[in-house]
Amino acid sequence: MNEARPPESGPETLPVTLCVITKNEEDRIADCLRSAPFVREAVVLDSGSEDRTREIAAELGARVLVHPFDGHVEQKNRAVDLARTEWVLCLDADERVSPELAREIRSVLARPGGPDAYSMPRRTFYLGRWITHGGWYPDRKVRLFRKGRARWGGVNPHDRVIPAGAVGRLRGDLLHYSYRSISDHLRRIDLFTTIAAREKAARGERFRMYRLLLRPLGKVFRMYVLKRGFLDGRAGVAVAVLGGFYVFLKYAKLWELTGRAGGGGRGPGGGGEAGRRPGARP
Repeated sequence: MNEARPPESGPETLPVTLCVITKNEEDRIADCLRSAPFVREAVVLDSGSEDRTREIAAELGARVLVHPFDGHVEQKNRAVDLARTEWVLCLDADERVSPELAREIRSVLARPGGPDAYSMPRRTFYLGRWITHGGWYPDRKVRLFRKGRARWGGVNPHDRVIPAGAVGRLRGDLLHYSYRSISDHLRRIDLFTTIAAREKAARGERFRMYRLLLRPLGKVFRMYVLKRGFLDGRAGVAVAVLGGFYVFLKYAKLWELTGRAGGGGRGPGGGGEAGRRPGARP
């Protein structure tokens, strides 16, 4: 952890803290921090990186702290609590503020009044191109808000900012370099579906076979046809198919979790032990 230093002020900075949570992001954290030179301070909350993430962030002037990871929502709220300015801008390490978005943020914060939170469209770069269909764009996210007027919520791993009041709409893109490769995409799917299945099991959701069979197909159809993913070429095919695979794996893992909790049961049939809530009485 580097020594905390007071926020800088001056004509070139805004009363904004950039908050980023990290683990093993040495190849991304520098570009993330450099994309927001207008912020008065940057907070990087790391969850035990084994690479140079913390060192790189500290060299770029960020206030770096370490806390064990206990959930996306919990960790992001913890980072927000560390901010020492009126406004907070929350980014993931694989996101960048585009020049257009930076100019727009400067403009809206220079005006008195206005909303306490702002959403922005997020554009994802995947398989060598920007994805503009399939439900991946505009993919609006609330990331800029007045501290104390919004909190992170949702169900892990699908966190979202919940504002207390009205939300303004920015037009500049938040740039998202989410997956390094298809292999990285598959690793993330494996990780996130495990978290999602555990959350469902913890809430007592029952496994249903029709969800395992039909919802993945419905996801592919929505992304590729209804959301016009076919306009993104071969990358659009990968986005839609892997989107369906995510849904399939989430419900398959829910079956696995609830079946084990019930002592094995009769398998994925929606009845018997596999269909009961964890700990439910026979």
